[in-house]
Amino acid sequence: MKTRYIFVTGGVLSSLGKGLAASSLGALLKARGLSVTIQKLDPYINVDPGTMNPLEHGEVFVTDDGAETDLDLGHYERYLGVPMSRKNNATAGAIYYEVIRKERCGDYRGGTVQVIPHITDEIKRRVLSLAEEAEPPDAAIIEIGGTVGDIESLPFLEAIRQLRSDIGRNACLNIHLTLVPYLRVSGELKTKPTQHSVKELLSIGIQPDIILCRCEQQIPQDLKRKIALFCNVDRDAVFSAVDVDNIYEVPLSFYDEGFDQKVAILLRLPARNAQLEPWRELVHAREHPESRVTIAVVGKYVELKEAYKSLHEALVHGGTGNRAAVDLHYVNSEDITADTAADMLRDVDGILVPGGFGYRGVEGKIQAIRYARENKVPFFGICLGMQCAVIEFARNVAGLPQANSAEFDGAAEDKVIYLMTEWFDVRAQALRRHDAASDKGGAMRLGAYPCAIQAGSTAYRAYGCAEVLERHRHRYEFNNDYLALFREKGMAFSGLSPDGSLVEIVELPDHPWFLGCQFHPEFKSNPMRPHPLFRAFIGAAKEKKESAS
Repeated sequence: MKTRYIFVTGGVLSSLGKGLAASSLGALLKARGLSVTIQKLDPYINVDPGTMNPLEHGEVFVTDDGAETDLDLGHYERYLGVPMSRKNNATAGAIYYEVIRKERCGDYRGGTVQVIPHITDEIKRRVLSLAEEAEPPDAAIIEIGGTVGDIESLPFLEAIRQLRSDIGRNACLNIHLTLVPYLRVSGELKTKPTQHSVKELLSIGIQPDIILCRCEQQIPQDLKRKIALFCNVDRDAVFSAVDVDNIYEVPLSFYDEGFDQKVAILLRLPARNAQLEPWRELVHAREHPESRVTIAVVGKYVELKEAYKSLHEALVHGGTGNRAAVDLHYVNSEDITADTAADMLRDVDGILVPGGFGYRGVEGKIQAIRYARENKVPFFGICLGMQCAVIEFARNVAGLPQANSAEFDGAAEDKVIYLMTEWFDVRAQALRRHDAASDKGGAMRLGAYPCAIQAGSTAYRAYGCAEVLERHRHRYEFNNDYLALFREKGMAFSGLSPDGSLVEIVELPDHPWFLGCQFHPEFKSNPMRPHPLFRAFIGAAKEKKESAS
């Protein structure tokens, strides 16, 4: 069976949940025994989201091969249980950059370079590349970012319009996600926004095969028939995408609607029943926890929870692995001082300090870590969170009161965190070349790297193995000149790069659970397979709460 292509577009307004819809459909098709991949096409001009403000864009998700991508790829991985790569995300910026590069190299033989066909051809090449594997997937789901009617989305929509003719109508399916709002004043569901959105899509030359209606409540059959009539789709091709309390209920909700069955019929996919018992068990575990724990997430992007999307989900996964509900208490690190830390953190069962860039809010993170260390509260530091734990330990335990990171104070007497020489060299070479690597995304340690775990450590007990592969996104590292001093003062370095040159995990053996890691374990957590460190962290928080009661 050749690869089938499913295109997911959105209308009316943004943030309707195309990523979750695409992921849930992928999960259903995979549960039917099919191999599935998903690709996100983003219309913004940034080459990737790596330099974008998390408060504007949300988190940057990192793949094993070092791609900085849209957060929807996190949904794809969590729902499908398979790793994504740089092939699974493309932006308008990356596509235009590639076309311009080819033009500069003379690939177009002096021809006039235009949006059609050159940009649309590059978009199509990216889509079709999903099938260029030794074992091509049975289905490739392509999510088009933005909203129908946006100027920047037009080249992508034109490309998928062309693809239907290029690869055959029977191998393509267009799904349009739209909004059916409920007006409480009149007590009515309104279909007009959906009709206008589909009309906009039709004006581009794309006829949706399926309409997925985001709504607060189930859409009655008479309204589905009305939408089908006015939007020129089959009567059984209009589905409700009802709001749910738990995002992992969405695949089950779609299954009950018959969504995957209609997709299978239209694409002539094998007639198999979806095996959804793992999803039902997951939802049941979430709905029937045996206990609750409260975790403080101390960061500086707390105004937008999407900035910590994978982190949020990984903590929830860790709770599921312990039969515990996790209540997340987001704390702005800029509000924490030595005087306020106790009042702000007294009632939590665990403290997590996530990654980030820049000095803003760092002193508050350090105060939160000091509180966790001194009061024996389970602590988990990730990336910058680990570095802040090192700085706190240096100042308050190792006798280095002026210790800091070179990122924050290049003149600090004790730079316990520093920019490694090899990263200096990478950036200097990039600047001399004046190529794409000279931007801020070109001098980071990105992607999956191995880490050797010390036997008997907290990390080893969590992982249960001596070597792991974890994803990184950082420029600064622990300064090995301080290894001997820190060991003497009681810090353990339980995770190192295989050659022993880079510190990956730090611990405090005399603490119930105190661990910092330079990598981002949240990117590899899965609802069916919680990440070992998050499972262990929530387990420690649960134990603390139970021992105090």
